[in-house]
Amino acid sequence: MSTTIAHLRTALDLAANGIPPLPLRAGKVPFGNCRTCAKNACGGRPNMKTPGPCTCPAPCHAWAAAATDPHVLNSPQWSTAWRRAAAVAYHPGGAGLTVVDLDNAAAIAWARAALPATRIVPTTRGEHWIYRGVMPSANAVRPGVDVKSLMAYARWLGWGSGAMAALPGAVRALALTDPSAARRAPQTLSAPLGGQSGVCRHRSPVFLDRGIAMAEQQITGAREAVHATVYRTFLAVLSTHGRCGCLTDTHAARLFTAAQAKGETPRHCTDAWTNALTTLGL
Repeated sequence: MSTTIAHLRTALDLAANGIPPLPLRAGKVPFGNCRTCAKNACGGRPNMKTPGPCTCPAPCHAWAAAATDPHVLNSPQWSTAWRRAAAVAYHPGGAGLTVVDLDNAAAIAWARAALPATRIVPTTRGEHWIYRGVMPSANAVRPGVDVKSLMAYARWLGWGSGAMAALPGAVRALALTDPSAARRAPQTLSAPLGGQSGVCRHRSPVFLDRGIAMAEQQITGAREAVHATVYRTFLAVLSTHGRCGCLTDTHAARLFTAAQAKGETPRHCTDAWTNALTTLGL
């Protein structure tokens, strides 16, 4: 069986199971848009949120080209792409799925400790953990971890093994690492949580000081995905200490200083802090 026929059969099998496929060229990237759609001259797909054939018949617009219609997959325009394809990919969000892409042994060890068991597909360097449910996609949410669901594609590497679990909150929380969408706040700090009136559970200030020191170490030790690490650390500190009024400007300044030492701007620190407050409802 030729590679072209094998890729097409895989795509038709996926489509029959409600999984929208698309061809990948060498380098595991989608084919470029056709001349009509080059540089998005056609305006892109309506909505750009659902898979399906483009208004032109070519497999354009990357993940958005993924289709389950066998007539589209077998069309002359797609046949050229299948002849040149190096692999088959699919749009997880279009199939109602989320893929946690674990790129190395450390990422796999983290997933085994932090996430519920689910369907696992081995990859060249790691594993894909697949869950039922969709969410926004996000890259580098942790060292060696990407989340692929809506408006993204994942390489098809087989059906894997294990029972597929529902998408857990722990995975959804991973996408809350980009503070760019946070509402803007002044760059100067006021007492961040002094108005909170919850009961203090910290019998000794040593507990709080230790927590802040650990958070500083977490930020300082980040070797990649610094934005994500800063946000997650702020979120962890606020979830533990944010409701009783213990945190002061001094504590926040220590965290901001650690983040800025890693290259973060004051604006990013403020946005990440504000986003964490908003996420926790504080």
